[in-house]
Amino acid sequence: MSTVSSSVLIAAAPERVWAVVMDSGRFGEWVTIHRGLREVSPGPVREGSSMEQILHLRGADIRVRWLLVECRAPTYARWQGRGPARTSARIEYRLTAVAEGTRFDYQNEFDPPLGPLGAFASRHVMGQMAQREADRSLAALRELVERSGA
Repeated sequence: MSTVSSSVLIAAAPERVWAVVMDSGRFGEWVTIHRGLREVSPGPVREGSSMEQILHLRGADIRVRWLLVECRAPTYARWQGRGPARTSARIEYRLTAVAEGTRFDYQNEFDPPLGPLGAFASRHVMGQMAQREADRSLAALRELVERSGA
């Protein structure tokens, strides 16, 4: 399993940040590896909502089917994902009110195919790219929310 964690302070209330991070139609504005969506559940996001997201990793587009398995607005969301070749991922969003606005903590746990061999290969092939992209995405989120008053 590979884990990527990143945090950012955003000068906005948790409800404003939550509205952006939980709006799949806005992923393209802040998620650096996002390329598109398919089959998004209708209506407001809630436990049981699902979507298929197209992500761009190492020069290739991959599809991941996400299910929102836990949702406590506006402070916590946990997504479970399934990708190609039986890969899986878990993403957590934690939003905490702080004096400066909101602390947004992001964590992604990724299980590559082929067990321990796949984990070893993933660390060497992906290198620090996943961490860089998580950090870049959170910086873009901060800029988006603070700039637009989203």
